[in-house]
Amino acid sequence: MDFMNSVLIIGNGGREHAILKALLRSDRPLCLFAFPGNPGMEQDGCMLVDKKINSISDLAEWAHNNGIDLTIVGPEAPLVEGIVDAFKEKGLTIFGPTKSAARIEGSKAFAKELMKKYSIPTASHSVFIDKKSAVDYLHQHGAPIVIKVSGLAAGKGAVVCDSIEIAENTLIDIFDNKSFGEAGNTVILEEKMVGEEASVFVLTDGRNYKILPVSQDHKAINDGDKGPNTGGMGAYAPAPIMDKAMLEKVENQIIKPVLNAMETEGCRYQGLLYCGIMITSEGPKVVEFNCRFGDPETQAVLPLVNSDWYELFHSCAAGKLEKVDWNVKPGYCVSVILASRGYPGKYEKGKVITGIEEIEQDRENVDIYHSGTALDREERLITNGGRVLAVSAWADGLLEAIDAAYEGVTDINFEGKTYRGDIGSKGVSRLKLQREENIAL
Repeated sequence: MDFMNSVLIIGNGGREHAILKALLRSDRPLCLFAFPGNPGMEQDGCMLVDKKINSISDLAEWAHNNGIDLTIVGPEAPLVEGIVDAFKEKGLTIFGPTKSAARIEGSKAFAKELMKKYSIPTASHSVFIDKKSAVDYLHQHGAPIVIKVSGLAAGKGAVVCDSIEIAENTLIDIFDNKSFGEAGNTVILEEKMVGEEASVFVLTDGRNYKILPVSQDHKAINDGDKGPNTGGMGAYAPAPIMDKAMLEKVENQIIKPVLNAMETEGCRYQGLLYCGIMITSEGPKVVEFNCRFGDPETQAVLPLVNSDWYELFHSCAAGKLEKVDWNVKPGYCVSVILASRGYPGKYEKGKVITGIEEIEQDRENVDIYHSGTALDREERLITNGGRVLAVSAWADGLLEAIDAAYEGVTDINFEGKTYRGDIGSKGVSRLKLQREENIAL
């Protein structure tokens, strides 16, 4: 019998379910645990940690006592709180940046000052800890302007203000009404960049790195990028906006410099570095860095990588990424989020979900990832969050992947099901434009 490695996945969303399915795609025998996990992960054979866990130290103790070979951290909050440091103190192997390195997301002020110091392209900005100074700066520079809280805000801490009045009200909301809590104690005011965004994921052991297929998220709740921002309503990869020449610029002007900068600053970065990039007329610029995989981009990216994901995660944590086999398959993957009616505002829970089993049985090129689900007393799958499920499909062509994803979307039902109908359409338009330009040449 082959030796079986044990893995603990921390988190309970679609991102963590995608990590689990990626691990399961390799032939390596694995014993998989999740904390807290979700019903979809459990259905896929992942055991949920049943011990009462009240702290990071409790979880590290559990991992140590249960001989966990590798821990993979999904969400940003435990990384910023220092879970990697706590696990390493017990001699455990864990994928993710240390508390010091996770500041690249935990403190936007730190990230901005790092980029300024090391000449990494980003929007011009200033950092403030009081409302009066921020308002004075606002009146000097005018609108449009972007206001960001420095701390963690579940991906919703950036407000694009198209007028001074909106910006002033936003600052009142942050400083006086404490709408973001302590995360808003420090704010950044920065120029509004114009262009198209892309998400670049970088697996790194601190020095060596692998760039994953570049994806594009869809933040707004409605088609055409209309309505309030969400945690993300879908994604697709690879995004044609990031051609080979542009990706080389991102690599040379952003990825290499920031990894070197973090090492120079004494906080070597290991894990997944999420580079949110704006493609501007002046070239690529950093919108933000995150210290973990993005959701829902992960659900569109991981199915395109055919490598042994246990080996990839473990090698990043152990500083040996240069030795792994790296295999990205051709084609596209599209992931569509199914949300509860009313999200990102108030929504109801407890709606029965049907159709998932049939899709997973009938279609080899479709995955269903659970985000906000639960089981009721009758063991029926029900909605339990704003973003409920992600339907991901992959195919040789982008249009085929889109069609396959939306077939899955149609077959899943629950009361109040909401989704965008245009995930991947930007990519289709750009591919069409590129073909026309090539014909013209």
